[in-house]
Amino acid sequence: MIKVLTLTFFIVFNVIFTSANAKSLEHPPIPEESPHTEKVAIVTLPEPMSKKEIEKLIGNIPELTLRYVFEHALNGFSVKGTVASLEKLSKLTNINLVEPVKTYSIESEESNKIIGVDEVRGFFDKKNNRLTGRGVTVGVIDTGFDYTHPDLRKSYGGGHDLVDGDDDPMETEGAHGQGTLHGTHVAGIIAANGRIKGVAPEAKIKAYRALGPGGTGTTEQVLAAIEQAIKDKVDVLNLSLGNSINGPDLPISLALNKAVEKGITSVTSSGNSGPNLWTVGSPGTAGKAISVGASTPSLLIPYLLIEEMGERFRLEPIQGSVASWKLDRSYPITFAGLGKKEDLKNVDGKVVLVERGEITFTEKAKNAIEAGAVAVIIYNNINGGFIGNLEEGVEIPVATVTKKVGKQIQKALKAKEMMIRTIIKEEKDRLADFSSRGPVTSTWEIKPDVVAPGVAINSTIPGGYLALQGTSMASPHVAGACALIKQEHPDWGPEEIKAALMNTAKPIQNEKGTPYKTYEQGAGRIQIKEAIKTQTLAMPASLQFGKFKLKDVQHTHKQYITLRNVSSITQKYSFSVPKQEAGIKWEIPLSFHVGPGEEKRVEVKMTVDPTLFKKKLHDGHLYIDAGGQRLSIPYLYVLEEPNYPRVMGFDIGAGDKKNTYRYEVYLPGGAEEFGIALFDPDSYQFVGFLDWKRKVGKGMLKGTVHNKQLPETGLYLAKVFAKKAGKEDMVEASIYISKE
Repeated sequence: MIKVLTLTFFIVFNVIFTSANAKSLEHPPIPEESPHTEKVAIVTLPEPMSKKEIEKLIGNIPELTLRYVFEHALNGFSVKGTVASLEKLSKLTNINLVEPVKTYSIESEESNKIIGVDEVRGFFDKKNNRLTGRGVTVGVIDTGFDYTHPDLRKSYGGGHDLVDGDDDPMETEGAHGQGTLHGTHVAGIIAANGRIKGVAPEAKIKAYRALGPGGTGTTEQVLAAIEQAIKDKVDVLNLSLGNSINGPDLPISLALNKAVEKGITSVTSSGNSGPNLWTVGSPGTAGKAISVGASTPSLLIPYLLIEEMGERFRLEPIQGSVASWKLDRSYPITFAGLGKKEDLKNVDGKVVLVERGEITFTEKAKNAIEAGAVAVIIYNNINGGFIGNLEEGVEIPVATVTKKVGKQIQKALKAKEMMIRTIIKEEKDRLADFSSRGPVTSTWEIKPDVVAPGVAINSTIPGGYLALQGTSMASPHVAGACALIKQEHPDWGPEEIKAALMNTAKPIQNEKGTPYKTYEQGAGRIQIKEAIKTQTLAMPASLQFGKFKLKDVQHTHKQYITLRNVSSITQKYSFSVPKQEAGIKWEIPLSFHVGPGEEKRVEVKMTVDPTLFKKKLHDGHLYIDAGGQRLSIPYLYVLEEPNYPRVMGFDIGAGDKKNTYRYEVYLPGGAEEFGIALFDPDSYQFVGFLDWKRKVGKGMLKGTVHNKQLPETGLYLAKVFAKKAGKEDMVEASIYISKE
């Protein structure tokens, strides 16, 4: 038998609002499996089947129990059965795939102003109703929500609980497991109508509780929620959840595409795994949905100035601490370990630098207050930065920095005492560091599609209000915007609504004034007024010119754009020639006119000479002048095999037969060589291969290894690697093998 002790390489999107609450614990051992272990699995079919046909199909495998039949979200069903019975099912000729369910987690006033909500409050629809989302139903697949909250009572339009199997989608209360508040926060951003106002305060929220205690749920529960939302014919669907696999072919992504085909405008968070590229995860990879990244509203950002080091360091304030980081004078700074009580000695009147881990952010802050510290800076214990929230408010500033910055300050403190002060800069329309970036592997699509405010967002929670941050908070801003657009244009479908938002979005820039890449911000930050009042729709709203190969000298790719004049007058259209770059040649249409209510399909060609132009990723914007309006269409092409991660999502457990084990791993582009190598964890001496293959196809790879191939009982370091096009990536896991 084999136990995976630490899956350090597989990260489900962080639960942003609980990240401050969770203690830093090592990953627990994965339970041992046997052929008799029961699991729930999603089964996909090549063609639709009736319930009777499915019952007949699985009838010869008595250990299987049929759970859900999916008629709308995908062709398939879910079953519960032993590992052995699921293996039998997977071998039937008329089965596409048998996939054990995966876990999905939540992605955890000024924001409305920045996207233009205040500007459209005075607008009226064709029925002379104010634009408030009236008559539009928004489905929220999340942790349920507190429909008794005074700001949400008017917005509640019923719902379903896919966790407990009833029609009461109330948030999990603490007495019934690890309590949640995420869905209530998301619902408030969309349609709060009381002390605070959501983007679309008169929209109806239909709640689908697919994530239970602790904010986690399975593929089956989320699929069942999408299925129910399609049956309920909601207008807009919001999913502030996801996993870490950047692939377009996972069941949730495919189901969201189906929902869009059924006429539902589907909105989802891109994930909180930024700032690196290729970090967008499913279902943010769904091509037809609107994937949303997080930008900042107007914020006063503190910078740490350490005169002895001659440097400034950006601080990331933790939500729940005092808002102002403007220390009125210089203060001494000292390192205080992990921020435990025994670490905080002689810190009275000082700023303390502590390392993340072992105790919660709130405990670190309260310990520092008790010891007399004036502020707390927490540095990460892994590479990169992080965000967080406190369980309760504290009266001193608390902020985070990256591991690199924290170690740099800690090293300098060993040499001499130092004084610090803070300076404040106002920032807005910046891409949040945590916001996941694209592109999508294998399809090379631009994701996210747009960005919206996702930092320091105040909204409803059970029993009150709280400011949280994450792409979970950005996505409902866009869902609310979709509700307003749908009210104004009830005849528009998902493609038109997506185009309106993307065509009119505002591209944003970093602090140096450099625009973010299209595969980081999509078309840009949404502007609701401009989207509602657009005179033209350009579809599709982003262009993928595909993958060019070095051998394809002077290779031409082409795309088509449909321009629909939705105004009441004839419009003149003309394309702006993209910036000239050596090795790229564009062929774009000459100017033309389109009458009111009419549309025209035009061709755009890009010819690339790879011997001159060798960027692995090339992106930009096509601009179309339409009367007094300028439309923007982001585009992307890739050359050969870009530097996406070659391996992700590795998992391992006991096999369905005695003395075997099974593994699965996601290979976004396939692999020329794939292997799982075992090493001694102390000496790093190579022990042998668990598996090794050549020419592996893309997608989810599953394998079985017999006990005879295993080394002796003990703890081993497994390195899972994949090579393709001269690039090799690797993830690691600690595996305990027992041959007893």
